Amino acid sequence: MRILITGAAGMIGTKLTARLLADGHLHETPIEQLDLVDIVAVPVEDPRAETIVGDLNEPEVATGVARRRPDVIFHLAGVVSGEAELDFDKGMRVNLDGTRALFEAIRHVESTPRVVFTSSIAVFGAPCPAIIGDDFHLTPLTSYGSEKAMGELLLADYTRRGFFDGIGIRLPTISVRPGAPNAAASGFFSGIIREPLAGLVAVLPVPRDVVHTHASPRAAIRYLVHAAGLDSHAVGARRNLTMPGVAVSVGEQIEALGRVAGPDKMALIREEPDELVASIVAGWPTRFAPDRALALGFTGEANYDEIIATHIADELER
Repeated sequence: MRILITGAAGMIGTKLTARLLADGHLHETPIEQLDLVDIVAVPVEDPRAETIVGDLNEPEVATGVARRRPDVIFHLAGVVSGEAELDFDKGMRVNLDGTRALFEAIRHVESTPRVVFTSSIAVFGAPCPAIIGDDFHLTPLTSYGSEKAMGELLLADYTRRGFFDGIGIRLPTISVRPGAPNAAASGFFSGIIREPLAGLVAVLPVPRDVVHTHASPRAAIRYLVHAAGLDSHAVGARRNLTMPGVAVSVGEQIEALGRVAGPDKMALIREEPDELVASIVAGWPTRFAPDRALALGFTGEANYDEIIATHIADELER
């Protein structure tokens, strides 16, 4: 099996690469080659992996990787929500134009790979019900959410036309993200856990009663791997799925931090309101009923304590 990962140098791409190389197979099919695409080199040393440095919008980059005829494509490449909101042109070029360039390249190659596309719960927006079910319409209120929604529509139509076999997974906010903070508007959800665990002060830009849905990086990788093996007939014509997650308030996140790591860690959180971040977050949905995903075998964490424990095990104790 040959697998292509776009955005392979990112946090999710790096973890997915490590998981696939460690497993050596994907749904019982041996992995012979991993093609890792990003605008920077992916730091991996394995004879089965090859790094391809390039932008999917550059001539021949998308065409070149599609001509390798991968069996499975994980399309993770993109810029995050805050960056897309601050730089409209960059968000559209990377999140929309890059996605279409890849899809078009696949269309013109005589193969029909499974394409797993990472979407986001940002495709939904207020006004919305207290719990969003599988039948709620897409109402993005940010450029990032709009770009992901357009990607979902393209994925569904290219699949309908038989150009490839696509599955879109709407990820909850991924926390706790390891490493340095990024430009995502949701970055503080990880920061208020990650920084205190490292003995650092964390800034909280929104009120503690803000509710959001989360999944760990480990769960995100599990979702991607599971999506790659889904039966197309079981999925049906509606190719985009909302993933399971843990819905908690910021205050409940902080309480979980105290239970798992002690009250001294809670004291490292400093409240500094940020109007831009608060306005973006205010338009996001809070809770979901991902019945289709659950019926198809996707599984998430049971509570936020488990998410913090996963971060400690995967990043701090490793």
